[in-house]
Amino acid sequence: MRFFERGWLSANNVLFTGEETALVDSGYLTHAPQTLALVRHALDGRPLQRLLNTHLHSDHCGGNAALQATYGCHTAIPQAEAAKVAAWDEAALSYRATGQQCARFRFDALLAPGQQIELGGMPWEVLGAPGHDPHAVLLFCPGEGILIAGDALWENGFGVIFPELEGESGFDETRATLDLIGTLDARVVIPGHGRLFTDVAGALQRAYSRLDYLSAAPQRNAENAIKVLVKFLLLERQRIALAELPGLLAGIPVVRSAMGQMDVAALAADQALAGRVDGKPVHPTDISCRVDGSAVHASNAPVHTASPIDSAYTSLANWATASLIRAQAARLDGNFLLDQ
Repeated sequence: MRFFERGWLSANNVLFTGEETALVDSGYLTHAPQTLALVRHALDGRPLQRLLNTHLHSDHCGGNAALQATYGCHTAIPQAEAAKVAAWDEAALSYRATGQQCARFRFDALLAPGQQIELGGMPWEVLGAPGHDPHAVLLFCPGEGILIAGDALWENGFGVIFPELEGESGFDETRATLDLIGTLDARVVIPGHGRLFTDVAGALQRAYSRLDYLSAAPQRNAENAIKVLVKFLLLERQRIALAELPGLLAGIPVVRSAMGQMDVAALAADQALAGRVDGKPVHPTDISCRVDGSAVHASNAPVHTASPIDSAYTSLANWATASLIRAQAARLDGNFLLDQ
């Protein structure tokens, strides 16, 4: 079994190189050439026979189409996503909702909680892992104590709880998934993002603490989602004109849903964001004048054919920009926000 730790635009990959080769999760669309290169090098001329997805967010299945085109690999996806993939409903699959890319792919089999599959010559259990994504699954090898967790558990937290942004239940499901992981006697966790880890109890403790914090005030989950989505845009594009960001946010449906749970005006007026995000101080007014004022050159201004962007999106963009800079997750370069 080979573990490929990827950058945060692409999910990690797990490659099984035994008698029957298999890959778990395939990264983001724009990283598909890298995914192919990693798989080709590791397999050294052998074909990739199977492909499995822990869930169908774009950073976990964006390389599916390229791998299928190259290897014709047998592909298994979570059972509840079958109809959406068959019809290629990008809205239901979250790609349109999050403003992210994913090339159309096919599937050959379904992963359902309670199934047992074989990977690397060992039996693995398929377990339901709702929360971050309502249809996600875990893959657990009891014989070796290895858990492929997707975005249900990272070393320090878990993925954005997206159902809550749409007014659906997600906090309780996340807690139930963490409870399930606590019963598995896992000795190694391979997360969807970040390094693999062995301190499962410590990771669970941090995850429960994070969940308690988010569920105590759902606006916190919405704020976190906005910052994650803006960071994802930066990872994908590397640089975004400050004048363009409000329009980009206005075009992402899940941002609109998140804003319904946020007091955007209060965030824009808050000059003491250090309580939410650590890092060097950045004054939102400095950024605001660049987005709205004369400091933005006409050549960088976006072209909009629709109605003017609601000022709430400008306020949201200012706040998200300041938050990412304070967290040292982005930096300013003139009139552009750059990935850090």
